[in-house]
Amino acid sequence: MSLRIKHWIYVIFCLLVVIIAIGPELHAASNSHPQSEKVAVKSQVNNKPQTKTTTTNDHMRTPIDWHKSSETIPYPDLSKVKNFWIKVDLKKNRTYLYDGSKVIYTMYSTGGIYKKDKATGQMKSATPTGTFYIEQERGDSFFNQSLNEGANYYVSWKNHGEYLFHSVPTEAGGKYNEEEAAKLGKTQGSHGCIRLSIPDAQWMEHNLPVGTKVEIVG
Repeated sequence: MSLRIKHWIYVIFCLLVVIIAIGPELHAASNSHPQSEKVAVKSQVNNKPQTKTTTTNDHMRTPIDWHKSSETIPYPDLSKVKNFWIKVDLKKNRTYLYDGSKVIYTMYSTGGIYKKDKATGQMKSATPTGTFYIEQERGDSFFNQSLNEGANYYVSWKNHGEYLFHSVPTEAGGKYNEEEAAKLGKTQGSHGCIRLSIPDAQWMEHNLPVGTKVEIVG
């Protein structure tokens, strides 16, 4: 066998050895690129801002408009709510509708003015705090001559007509008091009732079952 043939046999043998040695690495390298692309895509998806669907605060109407509902989504269907109750937070100026432990709707509200209690020296709201229940008294409008103030869409929660959920206040002629209405969701201002936007109050009047628990904190 000539030296030239031996040389080519040796070259071919070396090439085969190299191919066998690096073959698995080439295969791994070829698979690693698509995998890194998948990771990169997944990372981009995870870093993309996601739309939240679990909290009602995402749908709160801003700026506050007492002519409109507090949220931009429909009111809850109470026929599908298992454990419905209401919480009013006087300091936060919010009324929360609950299904068990979950807030299902939030309303801007205005409670009673805070005054210093003569007995304790502490600031106390004109709205009583504690646990109450929705009563049967309700209607489309009322006017209190002694206070020279009325409201629309009311429903009682204490003393059968004394303490109510109702719309922002109206004047003697039935016109809404815009100065008082502007306080909705921002500060206290009522004589003890809970003021709501016009549509929120109307929904409450038409939908709250008698006996619904109302917890008021302040």
